[in-house]
Amino acid sequence: MTTLDTAPVAATAPAPTRAVVRVWRTLRSSRAAVIGLSVVTVHVLIALLAPLLTSYDPIANNADEALLGPSGAHWAGTDQYGRDVLARVLYGGRYALGVSVTATLITVALGTVIGCAAALRGGWFDDVLGRILDAVLSVPAVLSLLVVVTALGTGPSVIVLAIAVVFVPQVVRVVRGAALAVVPQDYVTAARARGEGTWAILRREILPNITDVVCVEFAMRASWVVLLISSLSFLGFGADPPTPDWGLMVAENRTAITVVPMASLAPIIALATLVIGLNLAADGLSKAWGVDRIREGS
Repeated sequence: MTTLDTAPVAATAPAPTRAVVRVWRTLRSSRAAVIGLSVVTVHVLIALLAPLLTSYDPIANNADEALLGPSGAHWAGTDQYGRDVLARVLYGGRYALGVSVTATLITVALGTVIGCAAALRGGWFDDVLGRILDAVLSVPAVLSLLVVVTALGTGPSVIVLAIAVVFVPQVVRVVRGAALAVVPQDYVTAARARGEGTWAILRREILPNITDVVCVEFAMRASWVVLLISSLSFLGFGADPPTPDWGLMVAENRTAITVVPMASLAPIIALATLVIGLNLAADGLSKAWGVDRIREGS
């Protein structure tokens, strides 16, 4: 009798523990994921340690030192306003990572909850949600972003909202596809038979079994968010001057690229390495877990 009572408890580890162990094993087995996450970690450390890595103020103008080439005093030169390019690149990582991570977290969290709920509830709720998603996804992402920031203005909070409007429908489709494979399982049926609510089933039964899809989606979505935010800044709808932002730096210095090329190349290199790191992490995790993003989103 004692064996029957304790067997179910011993056979199943807590869901968070299983998820952490699975992620750790995947990281150890995927070289691409390790390289990608290492690159992203370096960017995070540089952004956090920016005040220790440079003594220059990234927004302070100095007309006497405008358009200087690389030197011992200014390793990457200065821009047209005399601001140190390296300092602006280092501090620019703070804006790019801060806004991008916040927007991606909110987007993936909302998309995951809605996608799981659609797969679990099904019926008219899933049908109506599908039509709404089709309508939103029919509008190009950049156009949707421009409409939101034009109507509501600029600023980090508006950009986060715009990113959510654009990408939540895409995350919903991917997560819904993964959750549809979990909903018919016996443990979900048993949870329903026990009378558990929708949120309890999502949290205990479905989410732990699609952690791999959500992690891959987060890494891939983050790379797109970084690019879109930089694109908005380049077009003049993102960060406001003199905020140190990579897209804004390219826009401000593109006319002087033949005079001080590093003022434009340095933020481009920083942006490219961050996006490559995120893509490597997403691809490595996807291959290690066997996540087919095309199939999940279909």
